[in-house]
Amino acid sequence: MQNNSLTQYIELFDRNRDAIEAHSSAVVNRLRPDALSALHRLGRLPVKGDEGHSVMSLAEMFSPDFGVNINRVPFAVDVAASFRCDVPNLSTLLGVVVNDTFRPTAALTANLPEGVTVMSLAEAAKSRHELVEPYLGRIAGVDNAPTALNTLLMQDGVLIHIADGVRLEKAIQIVNIFNASSPMMAVRRVLVVAGRDSQVRLLFCDHTQNAGINSLVSQVVEISAAEGASVDYYDLEATDSANSRLSQLYARQARGSRLTVNGTTLSCGCTRNEYSIAVADRCDTELVGMAIADGNQIVDNASSVFHNADHSHSRQTFKYILSGSSRGGFEGAIRVDGAACFTEAYQTNRNLLASDSARMHTAPQLEIYCDEVKCSHGAATGQLDPNALFYMRSRGIPVDEARRMLMESFMSDIIDTIHLDGLQDRLRHLVERRLGGRRLDCGECNTCK
Repeated sequence: MQNNSLTQYIELFDRNRDAIEAHSSAVVNRLRPDALSALHRLGRLPVKGDEGHSVMSLAEMFSPDFGVNINRVPFAVDVAASFRCDVPNLSTLLGVVVNDTFRPTAALTANLPEGVTVMSLAEAAKSRHELVEPYLGRIAGVDNAPTALNTLLMQDGVLIHIADGVRLEKAIQIVNIFNASSPMMAVRRVLVVAGRDSQVRLLFCDHTQNAGINSLVSQVVEISAAEGASVDYYDLEATDSANSRLSQLYARQARGSRLTVNGTTLSCGCTRNEYSIAVADRCDTELVGMAIADGNQIVDNASSVFHNADHSHSRQTFKYILSGSSRGGFEGAIRVDGAACFTEAYQTNRNLLASDSARMHTAPQLEIYCDEVKCSHGAATGQLDPNALFYMRSRGIPVDEARRMLMESFMSDIIDTIHLDGLQDRLRHLVERRLGGRRLDCGECNTCK
């Protein structure tokens, strides 16, 4: 293997293998040899220009010499100082992840209903391995280099397990807080298992507590939705401009399950979100995302929805508002197997460029091997309608306010896909503030409590 950004992490693992495995369990450690072999075989992380990577280079993202918390040193974090307000009309079961270490709150431990498990993935792999072993690493394979790297180095994260038939009324909220005084990489793993005919809504919020410190998040999420299960997964990022994040979500839906995934980027430095969803028969899948970027920020989304059986429906909708010199990317795919008759699958990407120097790359794709389907895709990139602006200004609305109102309206259908009323209202407020030019520093968004 030639020397590159991947080499430093393989060498890090080789030098510290005993310590990494000592802080883990057999369930996790059994995954590392295959991950290491895959990395040697793949040779490098994706670079700009590789298929599906037209906007950013993951090799460059991982190239700085970030520290990794191999010895599980605890990092102090003042959660109360960071999150001072509740989400209006939204009561959640709250857990906190500091860098890549899960910390339950007292309220979470006391209020979890029977049949619901939310705990440290490292602890669960030791004490509740029957909940972890059948799923961890089974949905997210190691044929993808960044996923293999996450598998090689992961030590902790979150397990969320919902037993068969349990329909959880309260949402589970996980607040990810990046807090380090020097450049560091957090390797997070999230495992969500929704049992047969269960229901769960999840809210993940990403924040940076120490602004200006270069940091990197490698996050892999695995979601298993059993037959008839209903899972809502909301991911809200409001991080610092020095933060880079790669989030890879893998989901597997069994017969008759329903999955909603909503990814929102309100502020960041450099972010790439990857979604890979395998759909069985008679499933319903909704994948939506929105991004607001300015300055030199980069937001890149890549999605693949695989229809493997008949009578299922999927919808993908991604919207961007880009200003300054920011860059956006969307590469989405719908793949329909030859046995997936009567599939309905739709994909849409719409983008607003609010400055002359903002750039957007979009590449929707269809790959269909069955005739009896309804599928479509479309993409459009443009600027605000000058006629609408003129109309609003003629009614006495200042130009900046008119632009903001039109951009808020542009994002409204994405916000409407949220099935948590309190979060929906809060996100409208956050979008209004963001489009009004205000930064969303940690503690200011008031989404977390």
